[in-house]
Amino acid sequence: MADFFIGGQWVGARAGGTREIRCPADGSLVAEVAEGTREDTEAAIAAARAAFDTGPWPSTPAPERGDILLRAAELLEQRKDTFARAESLDTGKRLVESEYDMDDIAACFRYFGKLAGQDAGRVVDTGNPDAFSRVVYEPVGVCGLITPWNYPLLQTVWKVAPALAAGNTFVLKPSELTPHTCVLLMSLLTDAGVPAGVANLVLGAGPAAGAPLSEHPDVDLVSFTGGLATGKVIAAAAAATVKKVALELGGKNPNVVFADADFDTAVDYAITAIFLHSGQVCSAGARLIVQREIHDEFVAEVVRRAELIRLGGPFDPDAETGPLISAAHREKVEQYVATAIEEGAVLRTGGRRPADERFKDGYFYLPTVLDDVRQGSTAVREESFGPVLTVETFTDEDDAVRIANDTHYGLAGAVFTNDASRAQRVANRLRHGTIWINDFHPYLPQAEWGGYKQSGFGRELGPTGLAEYQEAKHIYQNLRPGPLRWFSGEK
Repeated sequence: MADFFIGGQWVGARAGGTREIRCPADGSLVAEVAEGTREDTEAAIAAARAAFDTGPWPSTPAPERGDILLRAAELLEQRKDTFARAESLDTGKRLVESEYDMDDIAACFRYFGKLAGQDAGRVVDTGNPDAFSRVVYEPVGVCGLITPWNYPLLQTVWKVAPALAAGNTFVLKPSELTPHTCVLLMSLLTDAGVPAGVANLVLGAGPAAGAPLSEHPDVDLVSFTGGLATGKVIAAAAAATVKKVALELGGKNPNVVFADADFDTAVDYAITAIFLHSGQVCSAGARLIVQREIHDEFVAEVVRRAELIRLGGPFDPDAETGPLISAAHREKVEQYVATAIEEGAVLRTGGRRPADERFKDGYFYLPTVLDDVRQGSTAVREESFGPVLTVETFTDEDDAVRIANDTHYGLAGAVFTNDASRAQRVANRLRHGTIWINDFHPYLPQAEWGGYKQSGFGRELGPTGLAEYQEAKHIYQNLRPGPLRWFSGEK
């Protein structure tokens, strides 16, 4: 049984019970883990506080901290198979996707390992020859890190790597559904040279194990990736002690396709944008906004391709996408689709569980396309966080921008067009933190990753020294777009 990592030691739970972790693809038992309580998390906070206040880590030279992160990247590559398999068993995602994630995670460790110490501060001209002034950057302190289940280790390292690079200590509380790669991470960080007490781990549900991280006065910063409702609760709790807060709360991300876009490329990316990992991606292209004159042909091809997507478990070599994370989440997606149809959306494909007996013990849901979705409807406003694509149409550039921005989220979006000037104009006008041009989903650790509006505030990635009163937008343009063929389109 996996217990908790506190103060450099594996320790048992104080009073909590246990939780079974089952693979979403077939319901098989993966492991039984300890279920933490508030007391467990408070013990971890105390260890992190002591390590920050009296330990060597904050004063360790930044290049040395960077070397440890570079060592962590090397160790992860050596243990890639173990980590990828654990991630796939917890999430049900295809093993190949988990392997790609491990590569991205190693790259993240390397980026922040190299960044550590580069921005040591700056001299300020006082205008007085008898005075000297400088700005220095120091660690925040104890960081509470709360991470989601869809990309368990990637989302964790997005938080852990910069926190360590800057000299902070932390308490990590991963999703109770997908804890295993975070358990493995603690041993990896120790082997890389992170001192005792710097990295701490507790497991369990948010109300018990997670809540102290936003409430406790000894926590200086709380970073959360997850749902909007929980994010609001965390922000409110953190306000009582005026903590620094970083929130990434998902999105309802528009994928705008103009009539002049390369047809095959735009179709392929539209499929990949929403059906990768069964739509369980914060930046998923869940809203297809297509120019009216190509709507019928474009949607017909998207539907045809969606119906050919092969479902399967994490170790099925023929699978192209996997299950949803849990029975409860599948029920949420089912209700979302039912409500959309009640509100006038036209179901073009999917909208149900697969009939194949092979999938009866897993939480599978067919790739779904909802056409003629009305602006302002629930399907446009709310996340399904599943394999559900909604389709809206537009007439011209102004109409496209208006529709794409008509959401209380603002995480990511895309524009497909062969008109280079239009691509830049639309990208500049979209109120979303990341805009892809003729592409969807790539991220760079050195670029900003944050959201406008209710997609959150604070930034997970990107350079330090960020302005407090500016939004940061990352515009990524693929200069040689072509079909990805992640989904083959063949039976």
